[in-house]
Amino acid sequence: MGGVLSALAVAASVAYPFAVYFADDRIGPLVFVAAAIALIALRLVALRAEEARRWRMPLLVVASLLLLLASIDLDFATRSYPLLLSLAAAGLFGWSLLRPPSLIERLARIRQPDLPPAAQRYCRRVTVIWTCWLVCNAGVAGALAAWGSVAQWALWTGVVFYVVSGALLAGEYAVRHLVRRRGLTP
Repeated sequence: MGGVLSALAVAASVAYPFAVYFADDRIGPLVFVAAAIALIALRLVALRAEEARRWRMPLLVVASLLLLLASIDLDFATRSYPLLLSLAAAGLFGWSLLRPPSLIERLARIRQPDLPPAAQRYCRRVTVIWTCWLVCNAGVAGALAAWGSVAQWALWTGVVFYVVSGALLAGEYAVRHLVRRRGLTP
């Protein structure tokens, strides 16, 4: 059941910028903020035990910040959901760099429990890249939320972010397999 709820939360989060773009003039900003908080609640309910330990606090901080922003500027709060999620994810990735093993290494150990030191270093570098990307994304999404049009913000948070993230995933996968073929360890 958690997997279905999690997939539903992710799909709804991907659709969120498009919903804001297409219905912004018909639905009040408070409804979008409430929907974002509902999506966070859905994510919290869907978490498995290991994920819950890691994600609970960042998601609760995101919900709290959304409520705070809604009390200050409802329109900005409406557009803050993607940037706050990006910051929360960047925080998790970054925190894992301070408290090893890195998040990518933890994921890699699911498939290969005994990672050699070279693979651990590789995972750390990949974690740094993802942390930087998520922080950059939050910066652009925040700037567009504050000063851009709804169309620009929706294009960035609903399309560009996912295209670049997919390219990063594909690029990392290709590099990892190239390194393995050359006899290096990751």
